[in-house]
Amino acid sequence: MVGEVTVRMSSKIGRNESCWCGSGKKYKKCHEQFDEKIAFIKSQGHEVPDRSIIKTPQQIECIRESCKINIAVLDYVAEHIRAGMTTQEIDDLVAQKTAELGAIPAPLHYEGYPKSVCTSINDVVCHGIPSEKVVLKDGDIVNVDCSTIYKGYFSDSSRMFCIGNVSPEKKKLVDVVKECVEIGLEKVQPWSFLGDMGQAVHEHAVANGYSVVREIGGHGVGLAFHEDPWVSYVSKAGEEMLLVPGMIFTIEPMVNMGTEKVFVDKEDDWTVYTADHQPSAQWEIMVLVTEDGHEVLCY
Repeated sequence: MVGEVTVRMSSKIGRNESCWCGSGKKYKKCHEQFDEKIAFIKSQGHEVPDRSIIKTPQQIECIRESCKINIAVLDYVAEHIRAGMTTQEIDDLVAQKTAELGAIPAPLHYEGYPKSVCTSINDVVCHGIPSEKVVLKDGDIVNVDCSTIYKGYFSDSSRMFCIGNVSPEKKKLVDVVKECVEIGLEKVQPWSFLGDMGQAVHEHAVANGYSVVREIGGHGVGLAFHEDPWVSYVSKAGEEMLLVPGMIFTIEPMVNMGTEKVFVDKEDDWTVYTADHQPSAQWEIMVLVTEDGHEVLCY
């Protein structure tokens, strides 16, 4: 994996040796206090990140370049998406634009996935497979989930699109899920916990009468498509992994109008539906934990 840090938190580094982050500075002048703080919080029983998922400044810059392409591809979809378009046409747009920008669609052939993007309509929660047979209709809501590999670095985000005259009920669901992401983002602060974000997301969804999918969550990303930590949106404040500067992960709650229960299509083994076939919505952003807060890398 390009530029991946493989040194573990337990590895001992001499104070006068070069820091593990690649800065070229002596360890005592760079990450020694950082590591000591993590070790102390771990000693209190909390889950802490491994060095392998803490990105270096050089890696972050490379990931940013991948994110710029992912954003551009979703912007391109936003310009063209319309009623009457097939989801295969959306896939064609993504494949075309991604190649034009010198990158690779991350979903294509990932664990056997057959397309370049995921298109999830109405009661499809996620992983909807583009098809020439599936046509966007007036009143549909659709999530387009786009992921990019650029020079070995990964980016990932998704957006909801309302097609034509969408019912007030569906429009509210779409809007509330975006609010969930924004409210969760406010809780992403260094030395807080993933559960702080997860609880905020969950409470806002439930307050609006919705349920949050439990089995599927967010993930770390950047050096690989899916990294630690796994990100829940039904978690509790003060729990889950400690957030430290250099971590990158997605906030992507899947919120259902009805039951939280879902099932996977037995025929394609990818498409996830709501159990009661009520609508579902999802927005996904990719966020970096910084020294003083957070930075949205991809949306």
